[in-house]
Amino acid sequence: MNNDIIRVDTVEQYNRLFGLKTVHPLVSVVDLKEATRFPVNFTVNYGIYALFLKETKCGDLRYGRQTYDYQEGTVTSFAPGQVVSVVGREGMRPAALGLLFHPDLLKGTSLGKNIRRYSFFSYSSTEALHMSDGERAMFTDCLDMIKSELCHPADRHSRRLLARGIELLLDYCMRFYDRQFATRAHANRDTLTRFETLLDDYFDRHMPQSAGLPTVKYFAEKVCLSPNYFGDLIKKSTGKSPQEYIQDKLVDVAKEQILGTDKTVSQIAFELGFQYTQHFNRLFKRHVGCPPLEYRKAAAS
Repeated sequence: MNNDIIRVDTVEQYNRLFGLKTVHPLVSVVDLKEATRFPVNFTVNYGIYALFLKETKCGDLRYGRQTYDYQEGTVTSFAPGQVVSVVGREGMRPAALGLLFHPDLLKGTSLGKNIRRYSFFSYSSTEALHMSDGERAMFTDCLDMIKSELCHPADRHSRRLLARGIELLLDYCMRFYDRQFATRAHANRDTLTRFETLLDDYFDRHMPQSAGLPTVKYFAEKVCLSPNYFGDLIKKSTGKSPQEYIQDKLVDVAKEQILGTDKTVSQIAFELGFQYTQHFNRLFKRHVGCPPLEYRKAAAS
């Protein structure tokens, strides 16, 4: 594979890579079946947002060391700063519908204020969106609407309408992801069980003393998911975020240490991975309603 990384900081640069026409400098609805250039193996560093609906299996997409679960009828998405490798098959032409948009389009719009809530842009490579036939139709309808607006002569409404059209498409994708979480409930339950076991193991092995406070990233990597996808999965399954789970566990272990040992609060804080005792005190008081020393005194009275 060619190890050179192609920077795609503009819509025009992406379209030029595949020999596609650029209608608008900040937005493009692309159909790779219309491509006139067919790069096979390459790596892209995205500086724009992109979503693609795969229509046929013609190769693999790799994010880091993993390969996208990116079969026919799936959608994957990329955000500025992500690096993706395309491993094509000789003789195969790409077949995908896509939307590209530059971050500058979002400035001063409601989409710009809310873009972070579309957490699927941060998902790792194994977490493509699998669509039903009806969902694919809605996806392509949104693309058609955006494409129609791109063909309209530009006026003072154009930028806002384009942003709204993109926001509608992203809202549908969020709905479809929510459905995917629900239909994978059994697998999600397995992940939750694994998370709880790993969390117990982290404290049983006294890892906070060497590795510090447990993080969402640590557990996400252990279950082979990205932090964002892992967080959404746990939240959808339980109503609590992984961070809340971790903090609940910290407080539970702390209570056991406070009431079951003669260790000082500073010793307990250090053994739980806190660098500063005051940080531990604040967390404990927020969850329990009183500082650790008061908790110990109340139990002893």
